Amino acid sequence: MPDRTLQRKIHVACRQLGLDNAARQDIQLLACGKASMREMDDGDLRLVISHLEKQGWKSAPAKGKKFHKPAPRGDLRYIHVMWRLLGEKGVLKQPGRAGLNAFIRKRFEPKWGSVPIDIDTMREPAEINAVVRALTEWCEREVIVLEQ
Repeated sequence: MPDRTLQRKIHVACRQLGLDNAARQDIQLLACGKASMREMDDGDLRLVISHLEKQGWKSAPAKGKKFHKPAPRGDLRYIHVMWRLLGEKGVLKQPGRAGLNAFIRKRFEPKWGSVPIDIDTMREPAEINAVVRALTEWCEREVIVLEQ
């Protein structure tokens, strides 16, 4: 029996893309060779979803999924912005929050003895300034223009 969650996703995607039942069945036939969802297995349903995503549909995150709030301080938000710009430039091995935290651990733990587990829990101005300086220098090496 096919996964009802996947079937619901298809219906939601078609509704958001403005597709009627006939168009949905045509897409299903094109994506997996079956016009009816009753005939599909989970793999077929995923193919249809993938096809709908290629058509421009973006799946909403699951309910209850946690998003990080913006950093509580301006200087910490600035660190996040610089990290994002470096990621967009393609110079980071691990873009995102986990990569930023790993960078801080690797770069500053030997000097400081310990570092917070997450950038947004940092409170020491000297430590925050050291991270800002390190990222600013990296951005300058990569010719990323920072507006302050």
